[in-house]
Amino acid sequence: MKNKLGSLLGLGLALLAHPILAQQQVDYSLSFPNAVHHEAQVEVTFSGINTDTLKVLMPRTSPGRYAIHEFAKNVYNVRATDAQGKQLHISKANLHQWVVTGHNGSVKVSYTLFGDHADGTYAGIDETHAHLNMPATLMYAQGFEQSPAYVTFHIPQGSNWKVATQLKPEQGNTYYAPNFQYLMDSPTELSNFDFAEWTVNDNGQPKTIQVTLHHTGTPEEFNEYVEKTKRIVAEQRAVYGELPDYDFGRYTFIGCYMPQAVGDGMEHRNSTILTSSQPLASAMPGLLNTVSHEYFHSWNVERIRPKSLEPFNFQEANMSELLWLAEGFTSYYGDMIMKRSGIFDVKKYASDLAGDLNYVLLSPGRQYHSLVEMSMQAPFVDAARSVDPVNRQNTFISYYTYGSMVGLALDMTLRQQYNKTLDDYMQALWRKYGKTEKAYVLSDLEETLAEVSGDKAWATDFFQNSIRGSQLPDYAALLAKAGFELRKANPGAASLGMIALKYGEEGAEIMAGTYVNSAAYKAGLDRTDIIISLDGKTVTTAEELKNILSSHKPGDSIPITFKRLAQTRTTTLVLNEVQTIEVVPYEDASKKLTSKMEKFRKAWLGSKSK
Repeated sequence: MKNKLGSLLGLGLALLAHPILAQQQVDYSLSFPNAVHHEAQVEVTFSGINTDTLKVLMPRTSPGRYAIHEFAKNVYNVRATDAQGKQLHISKANLHQWVVTGHNGSVKVSYTLFGDHADGTYAGIDETHAHLNMPATLMYAQGFEQSPAYVTFHIPQGSNWKVATQLKPEQGNTYYAPNFQYLMDSPTELSNFDFAEWTVNDNGQPKTIQVTLHHTGTPEEFNEYVEKTKRIVAEQRAVYGELPDYDFGRYTFIGCYMPQAVGDGMEHRNSTILTSSQPLASAMPGLLNTVSHEYFHSWNVERIRPKSLEPFNFQEANMSELLWLAEGFTSYYGDMIMKRSGIFDVKKYASDLAGDLNYVLLSPGRQYHSLVEMSMQAPFVDAARSVDPVNRQNTFISYYTYGSMVGLALDMTLRQQYNKTLDDYMQALWRKYGKTEKAYVLSDLEETLAEVSGDKAWATDFFQNSIRGSQLPDYAALLAKAGFELRKANPGAASLGMIALKYGEEGAEIMAGTYVNSAAYKAGLDRTDIIISLDGKTVTTAEELKNILSSHKPGDSIPITFKRLAQTRTTTLVLNEVQTIEVVPYEDASKKLTSKMEKFRKAWLGSKSK
């Protein structure tokens, strides 16, 4: 996402210097006469056109996503008229671009938008709401990228919809964006949502935080959600010592927890979209964890921003080598803030940490790609859609989780070797690149780590080995300082390795590609194979497999019979040891938690807000 208001401070001067640009304006009008069938009617007027031909486009990508999404597929009934209502010639230049000629300096384009996927990327429209991600909703025109835009939402008659957005309110239900980038970065929810707001006195400057929530829960559940969100905001502010300077003075959480919503969270400059089909009553902790992750982005990514994402390209996939910090470190803090705020207890935090460590340490992907290279896979994996099977279980580890665990390693090392913290590192990045909104490159991150630690040689080695390379530290030793034991969850137990099975009368079908470090892979088993018997015994239920494995130990060679492409085959399989690990607080592991460990843990995971 580009620095949407980076040019706002100089916008007035720019308009004075460019009289033609000063006349340019974009006006959108959205109505929902057929919401029951997921349609919106959109009109957009481009005024002050200074070319004979107007090129109108539908975005193909969206801020916070990196893959191509082809939003034009949901646009139809496209028409164009001039200011007097005269029909103009409009032709489709390609899948996502239209060309209008014969205008008199102003063009109104109208179209129908279909939206039935309420998440952070697409649009979802029905009788209860209009959930709009702007790249999935609004056309734009070449040459109008710096022009102000006004969006008017026409509330359906008889509804009690309100508007939640980071756009600047004008009159009635009309809202303002200073330019195209800010407009595209401004998701909007129209519904009968619950609303709460509070003001933070941020070093003498008042800043408003809003929570809007379209959901099925009770007022009491909403109030609990708001109070815990306040704690998250306070703890994250304590990391940096201040809130960002939100444009128009406010930040808005835009939540939609409805049965038709699709689980997601998406950061924006002064807001975030939060969606789930799960209600507050049963899923509040997990939903708040997403709140924590997305809010941390208002510093990290939205203002501490990689140069490789500048400017955001709405017509091509966006690739960055720096998502391990942009997303990964945000994931680390999103989870840790849940503990600092008291929403998670130490046992829950340790359990979640174990899940992340299992994924990163046991996946074979580090054999194939470094952390930097994992980040560059984002256009293939981040909500990207394809139908052909891939070998990603072997070649990829999410930069979210991988980056998070590198963040853990860095935090522990800074604390134990340099009397510094990852908070210190993030504060340094904030001062250099966040407050100034100067985009950073990889070498800037290494240089800043050297400054914070005071050890340039170590910083160079860390980036070479763990960022550009694939080395990871001894997490057991690092976590022991905080009174956590990292240990095997089932030492000595036999296993086929990590494998996804679906049980049936015929046997256990392998549902995904096998891992290269698993017994199943080494025995030649792969996706769609059906395991008929193991050691001469049937495998039609998980319980049957468990009983077979319990009678063996790792290293045992046993016969396996399986069906592939309608043919029955037999081979020998050498059992693995279960490699799954767990992280257990010393006090739950019958180990002594010393006062030194307790002090270290509190400094790490204890509350930092006043």
